Amino acid sequence: MPTENLTHTLFSNWQHTLQPFGVDQVAADKAFNPLVAAYSTPGRYYHTLKHIERILSTIEILQGYTNNLAAVQLAAWFHDVVYDSQAQDNEERSADYASELLSNLGIPETIITTVIRLILNTKDHQAAANDYDSQVLLDADLGILATDPVQYQEYTHAIRQEYAWVAEEDYIRGRQQVLEGFLKRSRIYFTPLMLEFAEPSARGNIQGEIQSLLSG
Repeated sequence: MPTENLTHTLFSNWQHTLQPFGVDQVAADKAFNPLVAAYSTPGRYYHTLKHIERILSTIEILQGYTNNLAAVQLAAWFHDVVYDSQAQDNEERSADYASELLSNLGIPETIITTVIRLILNTKDHQAAANDYDSQVLLDADLGILATDPVQYQEYTHAIRQEYAWVAEEDYIRGRQQVLEGFLKRSRIYFTPLMLEFAEPSARGNIQGEIQSLLSG
């Protein structure tokens, strides 16, 4: 289970995000509990509440690039709410989950539509040149790639734990393919801030992980 401090911080963030929409306080509080439960299920080692907290913190830094900050924050909350490493439709199911819960809270349909689009864009981590909200969410989601070596190693270990059901040889092949896909991009990050300050570290970490995978 998440630490009490982390849960408290996220609860305050959840309330703050919903505040502009005039959501009933009791309903907002009640909706928070299943979110915590979802991100705390067994088998999650990386896609946890800590991941959500890190993304929300990065969005706060990048908020100047957004057109609809609240929608980006809500999408962050829900983008991994359904996560099964053996499934191919996590993003679609997470979007459905978000749509139902936000509708029940009375969030405007235009916001929900944006949230759904943002969540679905996390599937391939691609965003249109003028889709600044998706760009911020995707940069925040991939911020872990640019962390210091210790945190990056913790991240790679957590991902491996989530794919414990995959044989080592198959995991190395699949993981290498994913990582090389990022390196082949002209840029991993979209926002100017992340491109300047995070891109070099991310590429270095990814190259280091590939070398580590291949060396055994």
